[in-house]
Amino acid sequence: MPTDVVMPQMGESITEGTLTKWLKKVGDTVQRDEPLFEISTDKVDAEIPSPAAGTLEEIKIAEGATVQINTVVAVIGDGAGASVLAAAAAPVAVPATIEARAAPAASAPAAGGGAGTDVPMPQMGESITEGTITKWLKQVGERVERDEPLFEISTDKVDAEIPSPAAGVLTEIKFPEGATVGVNTVVAVIGGAGKAAASAAATVPQGLKPESQAAGYGTAEAVPLSKTTATAGAAGAPAVASAGERVRSSPLVRKIAKDNNVDLSQVAGTGSAGRITKGDIESYLEKPKSQVSESRPGAPASVATRVDAAKAPAAAAPAPLPGELVPMTKMRSIIARRMVESKQTSPHVHTVFKVDMTRIVRLREKEKAKYEQRNGVKLTYMPFITRAAIVALRKHPIVNGSVEGDAIRYNKNINIGIAVALEWGLIVPVIKQAEEKNFLGIARAIVDVAGRARGKKLATDEISGGTFTLTNSGIFGEQFGLPIINQPQAAILGIGGMSKEAVVVTDKDGTDSIAVRTIQYFSLGFDHRIVDGADAGKFMSDFKAYLEEWSEEIG
Repeated sequence: MPTDVVMPQMGESITEGTLTKWLKKVGDTVQRDEPLFEISTDKVDAEIPSPAAGTLEEIKIAEGATVQINTVVAVIGDGAGASVLAAAAAPVAVPATIEARAAPAASAPAAGGGAGTDVPMPQMGESITEGTITKWLKQVGERVERDEPLFEISTDKVDAEIPSPAAGVLTEIKFPEGATVGVNTVVAVIGGAGKAAASAAATVPQGLKPESQAAGYGTAEAVPLSKTTATAGAAGAPAVASAGERVRSSPLVRKIAKDNNVDLSQVAGTGSAGRITKGDIESYLEKPKSQVSESRPGAPASVATRVDAAKAPAAAAPAPLPGELVPMTKMRSIIARRMVESKQTSPHVHTVFKVDMTRIVRLREKEKAKYEQRNGVKLTYMPFITRAAIVALRKHPIVNGSVEGDAIRYNKNINIGIAVALEWGLIVPVIKQAEEKNFLGIARAIVDVAGRARGKKLATDEISGGTFTLTNSGIFGEQFGLPIINQPQAAILGIGGMSKEAVVVTDKDGTDSIAVRTIQYFSLGFDHRIVDGADAGKFMSDFKAYLEEWSEEIG
């Protein structure tokens, strides 16, 4: 039965994609999860895998066309009834690589008498295509209960503990710690109550590095190496393109290489036929320069290099500075990339306001003991600040908006992200529909999401969908900071430190005097593409007035 191939949705706000290249032609045999075509959206370039195995019978959309998500772009049949378009194509020999992929290696049977329960890599958000297994919390042979934490993962949005989908004995671990695999890939098997599988060693398909097994292409199968793949160098060292040879890579890989001034011919490819995967380029970038140069032993120098070397003696390489060189964690490297992307995407402008918090400080000191007894939650300054931001966002919806191509998205709800500093990085849980919550509801929500963020207990939908972010760096004593916008949002509010200052105050009769007041600095970072300075100033003025003239019941 024919299978429709659709334009996928590559993110919550993505509505269309441009088909930049077909990797197969009509009449070609294609395997499930084999790269089929390349697309480009306003957020990402990506290779799209085939949803089924068979023959590419029809291509409905030409290269260069932009189509809506879920549009059928091609049809894959079982090979029995290729469309008229296939008749025009020359006969295509099926490469040995494809034939080999059709027969995945059998895994060890699950122990316990009955069929085991597969444990898949979960999808931690609509735009998440892969996850890195950072730690196994159980070992082969150990008993595990349903919903008991089984392993930890790291994605580009969250670190999380993944619970077991069933009770039983962990009979097989298919991927080791550190492996990056596609969503829905089976990473382990839980059997019955019988003996565990004979081998406790994690199974990694021969000749493939863990991070390259499923670079965002859905499931990854353990397959025998074909002659083509083995010749490319996968059985020994990863394949590297020789001089003049076309480098096989995805648009995403080429974009990363361009952004980091990397020559892809220097990168070892571990994908099919030496294709350079996202994992390959990231591993290359994480290597010290000395290792990068050593990764291509015997590589011929270019003519220009040989001539330059002949003309002048080689300069001595600078000695490395003393200290330990530690690779970035997965989460840290993702944060680094996201920060650079945000600065390149949004023209950042910041404005800083000084707010007199004396009224709120006095109210908190007076009510905090009774408040905690009455409501079971501590009275902090964050719900005051959050409520003031919500009120100002209602008056100035452009600050709660985002850019989508050449249009502006005016978000219906106010979803407040609260930046939480962790020992291993930074995470931003989101309080959805915050405009519907009163002061006590906001206070409870902040304590709840912050606590579960530190305990790696956040649900998938609690780390995405934010429309405005608060980040509190003032807890470390700084006066104010200039935070980077959390894409695709239009603004972020930086909360500075609180201190006492001598200020000029004017009474109701117009008399000036000097008084000691509690002052706090707030900075608004905004995307100048859609938020003008006047918009930002009005927003901050209303935010400041709500705090200084606080009159809301706190519950």
